[in-house]
Amino acid sequence: MPLDSTSAALLGLATGVAGTAAAAVLRHRASVAAHRKDIEMAAREAELRVRELRAKDEEELRAKSARTDAELARAEAVRVAADAAAKDADDARAEAERTAQELAREKKNLAREAMRIAGLTASEARKTAMEAVRAECEDDLSRLRAEILGKRADDLRDEARRILVDTMQRLAPSVVHEAGAAIVPIPDESMKGRLIGREGRNIKAFETLTGTTLMIDETPDSVLVSSFDPVRREIARVALEALVRDGRIHPSSIEAFVESAREQVLASAHELGREAAEKAGVSVSDHEVLELLGRLHFRLSANQNTLDHSVETAHLCALLAAELGIDPAPARRSGLLHDIGKAMTEDTDLGHAGAGAAVLRRLGEDSRVVNAVAAHHGEVEPESLYAAILKLADGISATRPGARSSTLEGYVERVRGLETLAKSFPGVVEAHAIQAGREVRVIVEPAKVSEDEAQSLARKIRVRIEEEMHYPGSVRIVLIREQRFHEEAR
Repeated sequence: MPLDSTSAALLGLATGVAGTAAAAVLRHRASVAAHRKDIEMAAREAELRVRELRAKDEEELRAKSARTDAELARAEAVRVAADAAAKDADDARAEAERTAQELAREKKNLAREAMRIAGLTASEARKTAMEAVRAECEDDLSRLRAEILGKRADDLRDEARRILVDTMQRLAPSVVHEAGAAIVPIPDESMKGRLIGREGRNIKAFETLTGTTLMIDETPDSVLVSSFDPVRREIARVALEALVRDGRIHPSSIEAFVESAREQVLASAHELGREAAEKAGVSVSDHEVLELLGRLHFRLSANQNTLDHSVETAHLCALLAAELGIDPAPARRSGLLHDIGKAMTEDTDLGHAGAGAAVLRRLGEDSRVVNAVAAHHGEVEPESLYAAILKLADGISATRPGARSSTLEGYVERVRGLETLAKSFPGVVEAHAIQAGREVRVIVEPAKVSEDEAQSLARKIRVRIEEEMHYPGSVRIVLIREQRFHEEAR
């Protein structure tokens, strides 16, 4: 039956759709096959990666296990050697004891045989036996005496350290470093020209009368008074401030103001001495002694105020005397008065310790105080414990870190020197000086310095410090070798 046109069109359309669907199915199958192939390849690669990681982990585990076994074997060997050494020592000790016992028995037998042969009386035999026993015990007594004396010496050193530390910790004075120049403010710049004067006559007169140097430069609204003599510098400062306030500046007025300033400064010395005695807790009534004490306020020792140093020394002396159980009053008094010889201006063949002791002796001071002042620099022999206390307290006040500029600089230089010396060795990562330079902590790199080499390195550092550095007391070297392992579980 022939198809009409509509049927033919529908048949063609169906045929086209079927062809298209067949082509789509074929393409889909090809895509699925390619995707499956990619998945299989990725799975094989992942499996290979897992095998590689597992093999690497197994290799690392075997290496760690080998290292652990080696460490355990070495530790076991060390333990076995230590046990063997201990057993040998025990055997040797037991053998020595057996030998000593045999010798003792033999000596007793010989003594009995000698008495029998000699036919000694009972008293003679007793005397002979006592001498024999004394001879036997002599070595033990000597060893015991040495042990007791050595322990006693260690106890005394520990007690001395405790007393010094307790004393210094109880005294915590402030530290004030004074300069070698004084700054005087002026109202305006025109005052500088007036201070210089015509052809410099004013400044020349001022410097001649005061014995100082007046430094006038471009610094605004101030001039500088410079002198190594603190008393002269203070007189010049007071006179210059008075001249600036008055405004009349010429050689005659300069002379008048300088003389007035000198009287004012020296008159204030008595009050300064009285205040220092009150701070130190010492009763001083003699006008000459108070004036000498006050003059110490204007003097410096390595940038440390001498009067403040004397007050501090007085407190240290009293604390040390109290710790030792003796009367602190003479110690406190000798500490306050020990440097008054520095305030004396007249010529003398004695040092400041001898000159101060001579003044105190003339004024009827306690003989213990006079001797302590005279002996605190070792110029005369000490006659009491107070002289030793004063010498020790004077040294503590002068040498503690921060008391004097030179001491502070030396302390910093010493600490830096210790750290630099330790860091110069190969394998050292860090070095820190602690406890005021009494200990050095040295940190080494474990990969470069082994356990066996660490002890040798600490010994080398000690030898270098002993050869190249100068220091009081001892320096402890602590070498730190630390190896850390980190893992992170996720």
